[in-house]
Amino acid sequence: MFEIAVCEAQDAVRDRLQTWVKEECASCSRIAFFTEAEELLETEKHFDILFLAMDGQKEESLKIAEHMGKEWGTRVIFMSESKDDVFDVFDVEAFYYLLKPLEEEKTKEVLHRAITKTKDRKDKEPLIVRVERSYYHIPKDKIWYIENLGRKVVLHMKNREITYYAKMNELEEVLGSHFFRCHRGYFVNFAAVKSYESGSILLKNGESILMAKQKYNEFASAYADYLRAC
Repeated sequence: MFEIAVCEAQDAVRDRLQTWVKEECASCSRIAFFTEAEELLETEKHFDILFLAMDGQKEESLKIAEHMGKEWGTRVIFMSESKDDVFDVFDVEAFYYLLKPLEEEKTKEVLHRAITKTKDRKDKEPLIVRVERSYYHIPKDKIWYIENLGRKVVLHMKNREITYYAKMNELEEVLGSHFFRCHRGYFVNFAAVKSYESGSILLKNGESILMAKQKYNEFASAYADYLRAC
């Protein structure tokens, strides 16, 4: 799941961006809206992708981009009515610069590239797990599936299991595109899947886990995308 923010004072621009984000990534993103840079600065939420208008708030926008880009790895996409502003964004390592009025095809292309880059980063990042007073960095490709046990979850791996306190919804934010929540009680790593049918998934180690029937079509589509990308 990607967290996307739009900081833009113009209602029409916000509405267009909301439509285009939904068309590109409706099932894999949440979008938040801000009208002023100061409002965005006050939030403590981490965003993966930020559409940031420079019009009338250049200094504040550059400050936000530098902070979010360096601290959180946010992909900052600047938007401006002036071509001259493009020279100011180099120092803050912006992901892209879009000139207004926004063109649908170009905006979607940039969004797609930002999503792809963010997917790659999330897939490679280890899962940070706290067990009692110790922290462990678990490579995600070592996890076969994750099981929910009330207030705890179990990471099932080839030769071990790790049980710790965590929420499934929070895991969904950090697992990356190679995992799918096939049931309210399970995440599965696509790489561990041998076969599937309505109601269950057979893993390569011989284990079987539940799949909610209403998740079948979504899983089949996501798994096909995963296989094509391999």
